[in-house]
Amino acid sequence: MNTPFAALAGTRFHKGHGTENDFVLLEDDGGDLTLHPETVALLADRRTGLGGDGVIRIVRSADSGIPGADAQAADGAEWFMDYYNHDGSLSEMCGNGVRVFAHTLVATGRVPADAAEIKVGTRDGIKTVRTTLNPALGEVETSTEAATSGPGGPEDAWYTVDMGSWSLDERAEVLVTTAGIDVARPGLSVETGNPHTVVALAEAAELAAADLRDAPVLDPVPPHGSNVEFIVMEPARSDIAGGEGALRMRVSERGVGETRSCGTGACAAAIAAHHWAGPTSPLQWRVDVPGGRLRIGITPDQTGDRGTVTLAGPAVLVAEGTLD
Repeated sequence: MNTPFAALAGTRFHKGHGTENDFVLLEDDGGDLTLHPETVALLADRRTGLGGDGVIRIVRSADSGIPGADAQAADGAEWFMDYYNHDGSLSEMCGNGVRVFAHTLVATGRVPADAAEIKVGTRDGIKTVRTTLNPALGEVETSTEAATSGPGGPEDAWYTVDMGSWSLDERAEVLVTTAGIDVARPGLSVETGNPHTVVALAEAAELAAADLRDAPVLDPVPPHGSNVEFIVMEPARSDIAGGEGALRMRVSERGVGETRSCGTGACAAAIAAHHWAGPTSPLQWRVDVPGGRLRIGITPDQTGDRGTVTLAGPAVLVAEGTLD
């Protein structure tokens, strides 16, 4: 009998996560696979497939067949992260996914373990990934809470990703209606490679009450849809040079639903929090998500409504195998 995965028979796969945002990664170095949305959705299904928030094809940029990837290969991005959402739709970028992708390149010997940086091709341009010290092992964070906040503990491999440019648009007024929250709340539109709408809540109880089993309703609906981040800001730390802002976040991802974490969403949340707190607020932010902890570095330009951003967090591989 022909199965939905017949075309993928013999393909090596890896399963990994970044702060419990999990992915199935398929080896396709030479660009031989064709991934249909229906197959991706079955593969990502947690009952009928391997299960994951997304599926990533590991492919050489030059062999990927993706528009613009050849130019990225010429600029040093040998490997392309071909990313698909849980429902099989394409996504421009995934901050947690690019860390897991880079970690897989290292773990499988596609990239030397001592590489100073890894350039990864994506539909949102080249992302530069560097190994970094897990704050739970360094001087930045030494508390017991921090040492155990990562899904795999303090030994997790940590990576910092140059996520590139961001922008926000105060004029793009969006009202967000969410089950469990009494009235519609205004959201700030932030672009970090993916479109995001960030909603500030007053207290942790509201954050816990949000029912994200169904996607929040946005009015008006952004042209390409939007991830929606709900955040509660916490007291900033002053014992770190330049200060460190802090917030808690839950997220409903476009094409996925609620996930345990979202890297581009954590960046958007920190950018929105910095915007609301004012230009003198910290540029370094700790973002706690249900799946663990991420750290965001913001560099605004002179206007304050755009700039660049970095994302740091763990990457963990939990399984590998071959598809039947």
